[in-house]
Amino acid sequence: MKPARFVYHAPTTLDATLQLLAELNVDAKLLAGGQSLIPMLNMRLVRPGHLIDLQHVSELAGIHERDGGVAIGAMTRQRQVERSPLVAERIPLLAEAIRHVGHLPIRTRGTIGGSIAHADPAAELPGVLLALDGTVRLASARGERTVAARDFFVDILTTAAEPDELVREVWFPSLPPRSGSAWLEVARRHGDYALVGVGAVVTLADDGQAVAAARLCFISVAGRPVQATQAEAALRGAPVTPATWREAGALVREELDPPADLHASAHYRRHVAGVLAERVLELAARRAQEGAGR
Repeated sequence: MKPARFVYHAPTTLDATLQLLAELNVDAKLLAGGQSLIPMLNMRLVRPGHLIDLQHVSELAGIHERDGGVAIGAMTRQRQVERSPLVAERIPLLAEAIRHVGHLPIRTRGTIGGSIAHADPAAELPGVLLALDGTVRLASARGERTVAARDFFVDILTTAAEPDELVREVWFPSLPPRSGSAWLEVARRHGDYALVGVGAVVTLADDGQAVAAARLCFISVAGRPVQATQAEAALRGAPVTPATWREAGALVREELDPPADLHASAHYRRHVAGVLAERVLELAARRAQEGAGR
């Protein structure tokens, strides 16, 4: 199929882009990497009157350190992030998870902001952002605001961004001291959407024998990435032992209520989530003890 007729815009500055958004509002769609939007246009699942191409807006690209973390411009290609020494050093969870995003041609074209704004519940990058408690910087002709990841993702393909706002930048905080992170997922084939995916951050106590804090975030188990808050609470102060990880896995199975679809039953997703929770926590804790981060 071919897309319905639309008016194409190719602004070269952020100000011009925001002005277009303000004028066109709900009748416009933003084109970043196009890995999700182009198929939706071709299948006529969306029929915008206007398409605003962001590829010439250089202000929206780049990777740099800021405020104890790494800020990544929305139009930064996923492959750039994958190959960035700064990301590998400071945000190892992102460096690990991004290798699971589709295949190389997809990551070469796909953008960080595009994935975050699209908010697919099976996408890795929203899960990483939530696991790290990152933020999304939104811009419009009215100004800018910053939204925490836990508030940004609302439901399937739905975010807290207003129609006249675009994702300008995504910020990932660096790991605190004595911390390790890990990402694991199960998919039918490498590059397919995850049937279940999980990111973990484990921070150890001073003696390295107990968990001081933990984050455990899942994708493909709800309409948005979700934290396993009950398991996180139980992990605080728990010893670094296999029994602790098993208990966390059991709590995850009780806490999550995943959907069933053509690819997996709810029971299967719940079981896999518990198994992955045990494995990812053990791996993150081991990396924290080794001082490797990942």
